[in-house]
Amino acid sequence: MNRIDKAFAELKKAGKKALITFVTAGDPDIETTEKIVMDMFENGADIVELGVPFSDPVAEGLTIQAASLRSLKNGTNLDDIFALVKRLRTKTDKPLLLMMYINTIFRFGTETFFALCKENGIDGVIVPDLPYEERDEIADEADKNGVISIRLVAPTSHDRIAEIAKSSKGFLYCVSSTGVTGTRSSFSTDFDEFFGIIKKNCTIPAAVGFGISSPEQAKKMSTYCDGVIVGSAVVKIVEKYGRDCVGEVGKFIKSLAEAIN
Repeated sequence: MNRIDKAFAELKKAGKKALITFVTAGDPDIETTEKIVMDMFENGADIVELGVPFSDPVAEGLTIQAASLRSLKNGTNLDDIFALVKRLRTKTDKPLLLMMYINTIFRFGTETFFALCKENGIDGVIVPDLPYEERDEIADEADKNGVISIRLVAPTSHDRIAEIAKSSKGFLYCVSSTGVTGTRSSFSTDFDEFFGIIKKNCTIPAAVGFGISSPEQAKKMSTYCDGVIVGSAVVKIVEKYGRDCVGEVGKFIKSLAEAIN
């Protein structure tokens, strides 16, 4: 069983919601990223997404764009990130995902990329700029190596929500609102309608992300689905404190975990 499936099964049995958190790998540096990931797990994160820096992250708001550029200036590349994951696997067996853009996979080589995901312990990938209709571009290699390609669905997906939900694996990444990542003070989406369609068609867990930035928001959003995803709010803490961010990130993650459970 993939670690993602195992984590959600254990959470469901315990009557808990999943907390999925994000950090840009290599911001402020790889060594600090390693500490951040472990700190998040120790303070209640169930799954961690490692953002692979990219020069044109089209799905990201200014916060993660800036983090990506800082990481690239440090020279962070996929080899560094795989080495990071290999080290993390000596310390934790919790699910690790890569959030990245399709050009990075293509340039690295799809077959090599997914083989290294398997070798180093990556459980899933999130590729926000890969259209659902082009999912077969990576599906075979991902499946062959036991790596789950996490699908995204947004309120604007309309008639495709049901189709995407039915064919997803691991968990369905539900985008809270239109636009890019980033903290939001409020949401305009009709979540009852959005998750109503999802629940009718989805046989796997669903988690909501994009814009959740406080324990209060996390608690409210967790009532609609099986988990919440928090990214930009974590990256803001990293940006503010730099190499001294670890304890501050841990406090924030603990507050989120306590709020949703």
